[in-house]
Amino acid sequence: VQLQASGGGTVQAGVSLRLSCTASARTSSNNGMGWFRQAPGKEREFVAAIDWSGSRTLYAESVKGRFSISREYAKSTVYLQMNSLKPEDTSIYYCARARSAVGSTSERQYQYWGHGTQVTVSS
Repeated sequence: VQLQASGGGTVQAGVSLRLSCTASARTSSNNGMGWFRQAPGKEREFVAAIDWSGSRTLYAESVKGRFSISREYAKSTVYLQMNSLKPEDTSIYYCARARSAVGSTSERQYQYWGHGTQVTVSS
């Protein structure tokens, strides 16, 4: 299974970006998916997750109300809509496929990882 993340870029604070993560295997529709991020000098942290059905989502407190995760089965793609971006959102964003049908805040529950896409937010 390969995961390809895209959509990152350099933007000013307050604008929006949408990240995409496309899975090579259609069987990924049976798995939960998640987004994590890692800023320079910091540990990788959970951002958002979605279960196999798309009906249950999880968010880190720092992004609640600003970010939204969704999935499009026909394209084997998961999206992360990021609104009202802040400089502290600057990170490399990684998508991952969960081992099970549910999403999780724990990295240990994810089996496959994409290479990441850089998001830089300037003030």
